Amino acid sequence: MKQSMMLIPTLKEVPADAEIRSHQLLLRAGFIRQNASGIYSYMPLAKKVLQKVEAIIREEMDNAGASELLMPALQLAELWQESGRWYTYGPELMRMKDRHDREFALGATHEEVITSLVRDAVKSYKKLPLALYQIQTKFRDEKRPRFGLLRGREFIMKDAYSFHASSESLAEMYDKLYTAYSNVFRRCGLNFRAVIADSGAMGGKDTHEFMVLSDVGEDTIAYSDISDYAANIEMAPVIAQYKKSDEVAKELERAATENQKTIEEVSSFLNVSKQQCIKTLLFKADEKYILVLVRGDHEVNEIKLKNLLEAADVELAGAKETKQVMGCAVGSLGPIGVKEIDIIADHAVEAIVNGVCGANEEGIHYIHVNPERDFSVTQYADLRFIQEGDPTPDGQGTIQFAKGIEVGHIFKLGTRYSEAMEATYLDENGRTQPMIMGCYGIGVSRTMAAVAEQFNDENGFVWPRSLAPFDLHLIPINMKDEAQASLAEELYSMLKNDCYEVLMDDRQERPGVKFADSDLIGLPIRITVGKKASEGIVEVKARKTGELQEIHKDQLAEKIAEMMSAL
Repeated sequence: MKQSMMLIPTLKEVPADAEIRSHQLLLRAGFIRQNASGIYSYMPLAKKVLQKVEAIIREEMDNAGASELLMPALQLAELWQESGRWYTYGPELMRMKDRHDREFALGATHEEVITSLVRDAVKSYKKLPLALYQIQTKFRDEKRPRFGLLRGREFIMKDAYSFHASSESLAEMYDKLYTAYSNVFRRCGLNFRAVIADSGAMGGKDTHEFMVLSDVGEDTIAYSDISDYAANIEMAPVIAQYKKSDEVAKELERAATENQKTIEEVSSFLNVSKQQCIKTLLFKADEKYILVLVRGDHEVNEIKLKNLLEAADVELAGAKETKQVMGCAVGSLGPIGVKEIDIIADHAVEAIVNGVCGANEEGIHYIHVNPERDFSVTQYADLRFIQEGDPTPDGQGTIQFAKGIEVGHIFKLGTRYSEAMEATYLDENGRTQPMIMGCYGIGVSRTMAAVAEQFNDENGFVWPRSLAPFDLHLIPINMKDEAQASLAEELYSMLKNDCYEVLMDDRQERPGVKFADSDLIGLPIRITVGKKASEGIVEVKARKTGELQEIHKDQLAEKIAEMMSAL
């Protein structure tokens, strides 16, 4: 492709609103342009990268036994009402009406549509298992779009769905697609981890996220320093053992703590460690209030709390609500004397001896507090976030933290959607059974952004060969020079015939501009046709290493093949 024929609007300056490296470079190198907040046009270079990501995904999905289809982005509200998600998905779902006042949603995901398709087409166990996927634009009305393609309102996604007659069949497909996803991200060159995750609004229990390690990631990964264990911080169980001290229990006392509200303030004021304090928080689980206790140096994990209570929704009570229910401010909450509200506590609380807690009275805390003597706990459970240095849940090593960008997510949905939408089949005994489902997503445009985040240097992108928009950047220094122009055209034809994708910079630009744009775009190999063109000699440079050599045109094909094989 001749560069003069492509739209590659590079920028010299970093756009003011671009916070992270991938967003900055995708804009500067002319890969994307913003149309509105969280909505982007993919320029020709970006489109080529996306096509390569999609080709890898298609190959791996096809190898796993899935077949591709394409469903509508515009979805009937009735389908979402059948599943119940029309009322629970939240404001991220973009809703609209047509001229006949019929309600629709722009597809944020396609569980409802695929379930309706399969329930109408599949009636017998003989047609199962079945796995289907699509690559399509999705729409979610993010409250705060940010980081370019990493959190947008319109994005490209591969979503797949599987249907089964048994849990064993679902587990087999889940493992196949776990492997397929690992292959996809490995072939994209990414440094990633597959982590145990929460299913969130999707439903289901068994689920893994595929996280690309990056300092700009919005998720925290808890991983073992010596084993393969990795989990989203929300899902990592705590296996730490808490030994109760043999200190003699002292008599409960009230202590004045005026204007001391936080754990830090109270522990400092009373000269005790945060580990001796009991943090008390009021939560509302569905329509029921719950007091939750954790040690002062720990934080309540709402996902663990929600799963423990098997609640549809769990949220921390606000200051006004806390005052109405408990009669005191948040910073004064405590479990002593509470009778009509269940109290659940993290395991660490059970080991506290002569601790400190709020007295449900402004400016007062209890000291020498001992669980079960001074208050009763309905249930002890693992309710806190895991911390760095905690033992790894698999018993091997200790926990470390890393930031990650979620690029893929796989779920075992079970029968949540099939039961709600009556997607059933007849088993071998002629009995009606709900189909068992799985769901599997990859953020295609997000994957490109994650690659952009990992593969760059101070001058621009350093694309891996598997995803680079072109293999080679052919740069004649001066197209007005007959020898340079002639040799460039000769090499352009030769390299294309050798099945390389070649971008030839035939623009009438200064050499400095061409080289700067070349580094910014970041193709694997640059071939410069310059002053020695009349001798048939060109300069070859590897973008990744900066290695530069002069090569005669007769040896160029061999040299390029050697360099490409090393990438």
